[in-house]
Amino acid sequence: MKKTLTTVLLASALFAGCQTDIPEHEVLNAQAAEEYLQPIRPGYEGRNPFWNKFAKKFIYAPAFDFPAAEGAAAYRFTIKPECKDATSEWTFTADTPTAPLSPVWNDITPGNVILTVDAIDAEGNVIKTVGERRFLRDFPFEGPYNDAVRDYKDAARMAIYYIHMMPAIQSWKTDLVPDMSYSYNTYPSKIVGATIRNEVLVAREFPQLADEAITMAKNAASFLINMSRPADAPLAYFPPTYYLDLVDSKWDWNQGKTMTLEGCSAGHAFLDLYDYTEEKIYLKHALGIADTYLRIQREDGSFPIKVDFITGEPVNEVGAMLDPIFNYILRLHNQYGITKYDVITEKGEKWMNEVAIETFNMTGQFEDVNVVGLEPYENLTNCTAAPYASYLLNKENMTEKELQDAIDLIRLSEDQFTFWNTLPNELGLRMIATPCVFEQYKYQKPVDNSAHNVAMAFLDLYERTGDKLAFAKAKALIDNMTVVQNKGNGQMPTTWDFRTPAHDSRRAFWTNCTFTAVTALLRMDRLTATEDHN
Repeated sequence: MKKTLTTVLLASALFAGCQTDIPEHEVLNAQAAEEYLQPIRPGYEGRNPFWNKFAKKFIYAPAFDFPAAEGAAAYRFTIKPECKDATSEWTFTADTPTAPLSPVWNDITPGNVILTVDAIDAEGNVIKTVGERRFLRDFPFEGPYNDAVRDYKDAARMAIYYIHMMPAIQSWKTDLVPDMSYSYNTYPSKIVGATIRNEVLVAREFPQLADEAITMAKNAASFLINMSRPADAPLAYFPPTYYLDLVDSKWDWNQGKTMTLEGCSAGHAFLDLYDYTEEKIYLKHALGIADTYLRIQREDGSFPIKVDFITGEPVNEVGAMLDPIFNYILRLHNQYGITKYDVITEKGEKWMNEVAIETFNMTGQFEDVNVVGLEPYENLTNCTAAPYASYLLNKENMTEKELQDAIDLIRLSEDQFTFWNTLPNELGLRMIATPCVFEQYKYQKPVDNSAHNVAMAFLDLYERTGDKLAFAKAKALIDNMTVVQNKGNGQMPTTWDFRTPAHDSRRAFWTNCTFTAVTALLRMDRLTATEDHN
């Protein structure tokens, strides 16, 4: 991926605002190449520590926290391919061992590399090696990628119809409890909530199925309501995060507990059903959940990540990343004109800025990864970074600082979790379906919900700023949703990795993840139907 004169001229023309006859994808690729030379919130700026201690790969030029050496006149940076028979190397010198790799970054061939930083004296002699780091110099965005293989709306409708026809979902036509043949119903707020949202969307997209779908949605909602805590309980109106005793034994720390943020999953489901039926019981429960958030927010603006479902008492000292609550409150404000809960956001934003945005520690919030005892930056994830960027970009009175924070969070999500291409394995096979997005450091798999998170953040950036590169990146991810979708039955796979037959037979399918992918497909359908991006 050598930075050619053409690339330099393209970027120069682009940033000078020149009109050219160069194809737009080449202009956008040049813009991307230039942006990749800018390190993301490097620790040497002093705003936050170096955040990339646990990072495995980079698309943006990184900088590392290597120590200075006494008597050093300069530092020589040498990057070599990890394979032993490689002859290429890229070298530059800098005044500090924490300098970014920008001088040679666009010259480095994508692949696994070894960086060595040597302190040198005035004559260029090595005093000592102050740092070494192995990482993947990942592929940059270089469009165009595969276009969608079917209409976005058709893909979305196929995906929701597949869920609708699953036997465990069809059971909601008559049952008032989940069919546990679909084991993920053990997560009621998340999965049953997604079922309600899916069925409301089925009713809208397939009018001939509306009566059936709304019956199913109402029965699922009745289950959530019946399982929710009573109005006088500490967690009033909250449905449980877990149902029965089907939580995996290796995650037994979750028994009897609830994830504070999961109230939002149920709340959105109740709002969707209220929007369709106008039956106030669903609005009542959605607002009841918001009332509980208003009551249990701590004075410093934080919320506990996990609490006892009966007593509401926190089970650890870890605070939750608050983008789901903020986006829930934003929906109540924007769609219903309810401003009562805005104070939650006002207090919570201050806490988020102090503990996450300013430190750049967008840590994971997953029930299958114990958050207690994690080091800072040990489990970064797009699932907190990209949605928080979207929240900031959808604020009516976004500040310039918030815009820059959103851009930083989107770049982090691309840099650490997005794969525009991938290296082949020893058999010459590329084992993930790119473009895709990995979920978190602790789960290195491409997940449809993660592709949704990053694509939606790129679309929010595009709609707020007009950045066509952001649109192109979103389109590449959303187009690939149609590529990986099962063309025979419409199922949207949760993970986009290739597996052996035995492993594939155990592949997880999370309906809540499919639903988020559907929202991305429908959004792209609306955008491409009304705007010209050529």
